[in-house]
Amino acid sequence: MNSFWYTFLTRIARLCGSWLFIVVSRIIAAGFFLFSGNVKESIRFYGALYPQRGKLSHLWYSFKQYQNFTTIHLDRFLAHQAKVVNSTSLGFEKLDSVIGSKGGILLMSHLGNWEMAATLLKQQKNDLKLLLYMGIKEKEGVEKIQKDDLRKSGVTIIGTEKKESSPFSALEGIRFLQSGGLVSMAGDIVWRDDQRKIPVLFLGHRAFLPAAPFIFALISGAPLFVFFAFRSGKNSYHFTLSDPIEIVSSTRRNRDEAIAQAAQQYAELLETALRQHPFEWYHFNRFIQ
Repeated sequence: MNSFWYTFLTRIARLCGSWLFIVVSRIIAAGFFLFSGNVKESIRFYGALYPQRGKLSHLWYSFKQYQNFTTIHLDRFLAHQAKVVNSTSLGFEKLDSVIGSKGGILLMSHLGNWEMAATLLKQQKNDLKLLLYMGIKEKEGVEKIQKDDLRKSGVTIIGTEKKESSPFSALEGIRFLQSGGLVSMAGDIVWRDDQRKIPVLFLGHRAFLPAAPFIFALISGAPLFVFFAFRSGKNSYHFTLSDPIEIVSSTRRNRDEAIAQAAQQYAELLETALRQHPFEWYHFNRFIQ
């Protein structure tokens, strides 16, 4: 959906009620499910997650995945209406020791609602310095609205180009950490073909993770935290923050091993969370090989 039609829908829904937003968004999701070429990847993914179940089950799970994705947009709409989102959290106190000192890296995933996670993290700690690295698509629709909303909430956004990377954007992230801020990076998507990747074991298959978050942690000395935000009800979320993942090495060989171990640790946390929330997986492109 492009930004014009999304804005039009939200304005009409303000007059008619959230039921209209729900109905229309679910119809649109059903259309994507029927005509998108990515559905086969979802079916393949749920086949790996539930190998003991049949193809009809995998097809149904994929449909639920597409339908569930509409809740991200619904909760953004409800948050704008009510100006409040109910939330509970586990492990947030772990950030207290790094905020304002050595900083920390938040590994977010396409599991759960990273947008709401960033928004509520900023609301809970209003003076928090938070920077998000986000990919830039050639034709941004709703994604542009997401970025604008996050900027309005006080989050710094650095766009990552798909065709080329900028050393200045990486330098800005390092400086942000050194000032005691939090830097959020996607841990489960490789944005460019020339991007350095780390192989991990996930659902019994090989998957590739971007090396950038782990290299950031190694260079800066900042710990990594795996951050999840899962829907617990209408306009309600539960947040979890893992124990810090430290990456320390003295030689090049040790560095590569330390990065690989940290990446596998993240993959295992991601898989555990996925099994608990299987239909909040919003990674629609190929992930497992």
